[in-house]
Amino acid sequence: MSSTLTETAADSASSHGHFAQDDISLTQRSRHATSEAEEEAATPPAEPSATKRSNRPLPLYRKCAPNSFIRQTIIITIASFTIVFTCCGINFAFGIFQAVFETLSQQPDTPFTGASPADIDLIGTLSISLMTIGAPFVVAWSKRFSPKLISLIGSTIFSAALILASFGKSLWHFEVTQGVLLGLGTCMSYMVAVTIAPTWFTTRRGLGLGIITSGTGIGGLVWAPALKAAVDSMGYRNAMRLAGGIAFGLNVLASAAMAWEPEAKARIDMENAARTSRMDGILKVPIVDWRIARTRKFAAQALASIFQSAVYYLPLFFFATYARTLGYSDTAGANFIALSNACNAIGKIAIGYAADHMGRLNALVITTIISAIATISFWLPSTLSDDKATSQGLFISFTILYGIFASAYVALFPASLVELFGVHNFASVNGVLYMVRGMASLVGTPVGGVLIRSHSTGSPARSYEGMTVLTSVLLFAASISVIWVRMEAMIGVDGKLVKKWKM
Repeated sequence: MSSTLTETAADSASSHGHFAQDDISLTQRSRHATSEAEEEAATPPAEPSATKRSNRPLPLYRKCAPNSFIRQTIIITIASFTIVFTCCGINFAFGIFQAVFETLSQQPDTPFTGASPADIDLIGTLSISLMTIGAPFVVAWSKRFSPKLISLIGSTIFSAALILASFGKSLWHFEVTQGVLLGLGTCMSYMVAVTIAPTWFTTRRGLGLGIITSGTGIGGLVWAPALKAAVDSMGYRNAMRLAGGIAFGLNVLASAAMAWEPEAKARIDMENAARTSRMDGILKVPIVDWRIARTRKFAAQALASIFQSAVYYLPLFFFATYARTLGYSDTAGANFIALSNACNAIGKIAIGYAADHMGRLNALVITTIISAIATISFWLPSTLSDDKATSQGLFISFTILYGIFASAYVALFPASLVELFGVHNFASVNGVLYMVRGMASLVGTPVGGVLIRSHSTGSPARSYEGMTVLTSVLLFAASISVIWVRMEAMIGVDGKLVKKWKM
């Protein structure tokens, strides 16, 4: 399962002002920390008791030596990458289980006997959708409690889901465990990681998020062949148990490093001190300001999110099974997943770096258009060709291009929201749009699975024609939407056109 996967991040990073200060160096932050703290301390508080409690440690938070800050940033980045590598990597390798379960569906007396590809695909769809649907709640809990605690709980649920799934006797057992529980566990760990990490970056935001979210691709690159080898040697049940145990160790170690950036922590402490109820911050999540929600650029970005996420995971889920229709073995099918994830990682880092120089919105437009062109130019023709060698060549080209460019959307999406809506509105906008992305995946991916049809004539790959058409159409719709977003970004607050290339 990919990018945006990715698959795709940084829900509430810019709810803290520090995240937006792209041009402020670490040395400058340290040099002016004391004077800034004194200015804030001199401001008369509206609520003396709560403010006094929250302001007392503020100078300590801001007096962070540059070397110490850089070291902590590196630790947070590595820890966030590890969580993304583990949680998203296993989710993005679901194609391995999809292929195994589809084989079992043709055999008697298995948990999947008689199940259609769409029925089996629902397991992965539930997991990948819930990974982002719960984003606003996880961000709120990370502020109300310790992000370390939330991530640890998520790590426990994640591993428990895999181990419980290994004992499944019916299809619905896997939908509940490997689907719902795994998705909830992923959400609690993944969203903490991609929310905490960006608060530590003052520059190179695109590159930083690219490195962290490349964990989805690198994770899939490692986990896909590893799970395939484990399934072949010990069976899919023991493979799940092994993956659950390894994931627990990696996620717990990484979760221990999760912490807010000092300035962000100070603001969160002030928010928590002002709370009047224990339930405040648990069930209450940020809502998008109506003045923003009614704007054209919000509508355009929401449409782009819906169209892109509805079909983004379809190729990733069905790489292995589609490869078999072209004459590839199960092992080769797993290698296609690994290849896609390798390109996923390269694309997120390279395009994230380029986006810092050419503009994040510009990069978002270009990558979305290329992913749409790759689908209609390579994947669709590979389903229609009667020549096996031609179909295989087209599919390899599609795997590489889609892996590089479609996955970049996941890394560029949160950064583009900062450009569009500002740091103060980022948390609420990002949380809502990630929830929308999850809901779109929950609908689009099963629909794509239903479109797989058997054909009495032509190549077996022809059965995927409907899925490729759906993917192509919605990716082009997403491309039109991001172009609309780019045009709206050129309109200034006074309603006049702003001629600016780098956006």
